[in-house]
Amino acid sequence: MGFIQAFKGAVGGMLADQWKDFLTVPNGLPQTAALFPAVPQGTNAGRGSNTRGSENVITNGSKILVPQGYGLITVVDGRATGLITEAGGYEFNDSSPDARSVFAGDDLLASTVGTSWERFKYGGRPSSQQLAFYVSLKEIPDNRFGTQSEIYWDDAYLGAQVGAVTRGSYTLRIIDPLLFVHNFVPASFISANAPVFDFSDPDNAAGNQMFQEVVGSLAQAFSRYTNDPDKGNRISRIQGDSVGFAQSLSAAVEEGYRWSSDRGLAIVKTAIVSIEYDQRTRELLADVQKADALSGARSQSFMNQAAARGVQAAGENGGGAGLAMFGAGMGAAGGMVNPVQPWAPPGQQGAPQQQAPAEGQQAPQQQAAPAQEDPVAKLAQYKQMLEQGLISEEDYEAAKKAALGL
Repeated sequence: MGFIQAFKGAVGGMLADQWKDFLTVPNGLPQTAALFPAVPQGTNAGRGSNTRGSENVITNGSKILVPQGYGLITVVDGRATGLITEAGGYEFNDSSPDARSVFAGDDLLASTVGTSWERFKYGGRPSSQQLAFYVSLKEIPDNRFGTQSEIYWDDAYLGAQVGAVTRGSYTLRIIDPLLFVHNFVPASFISANAPVFDFSDPDNAAGNQMFQEVVGSLAQAFSRYTNDPDKGNRISRIQGDSVGFAQSLSAAVEEGYRWSSDRGLAIVKTAIVSIEYDQRTRELLADVQKADALSGARSQSFMNQAAARGVQAAGENGGGAGLAMFGAGMGAAGGMVNPVQPWAPPGQQGAPQQQAPAEGQQAPQQQAAPAQEDPVAKLAQYKQMLEQGLISEEDYEAAKKAALGL
């Protein structure tokens, strides 16, 4: 007892025209529909169609169309009697020795399907009437999640515990239809004239349970992602890495709820719509961003800009003396150009005053006067700043006059 494959792939040609009555997938299904009864459909020579009912009972000689992206499961008393995941046309036969119970040609399914069949198949000879259901093998999108309050996780890059309110959606796929139907789907969805099992249906208790399990796994998923060296430990990458975070979320729900091994489900993609950090985390992120900005080559760029602003301000406010004082400060700070000693216009230099030695102490030896700054080197530095666009022509002329004591 089982199925005989009439053809593979899509319906077409003379063979399809001979199928006046067959069972197929119902019309108007939502994208989040996972399991639904087969419906009978009649066709005429002009390929018109008329869905005649919703009874999903098959008997000897029943013809069934399995479209691409769907699988067919037949059951008796809640136990599987047949599984088809290879697209094509099939005829149910309860006596032919060539009939088979399983046509599983989809390599996207989990390797556990064969084991699941031996585990859940109907024992003994089933009755001649069986129930037929389709299961979606496509990616099932728009399964939403969100948190009402902050979730917290340890972030290796920030070196602290961070918190955020987040919302988004995930895409899942049924990788083992038998595990899914027998271990997770309620009995009311595998009966005659059963309703559609829709993950997004608010009245579907099983779908609501999955929502709660995903929300309960988010903190661990964020921690897995941000503490994985292969991801660079950066929370900022999550919103652009739908597959990478999906792997972290899938691993978290598998560890906590065994979606893959017990239910035949896997999360394959995620879409983070928003991450709203708490106040403490926002302050920490701002500090880290400043530290990042002041590291490496970017630090030198910031110092160059600060030096240019200093030259401009000194030229506007203090003339030559202001520029001279700026040069002294730039030399003391290490500067963006070669550091030089402070220089003042000729006639304004003087030997440094020395304190009189205290009583009982010998007078120190006369210190050598500091070397006078080279105006040519100073002008070369300002010229370099002008060529880099850090100061204007007017600033350069003012600096040149100050350096030459004009």
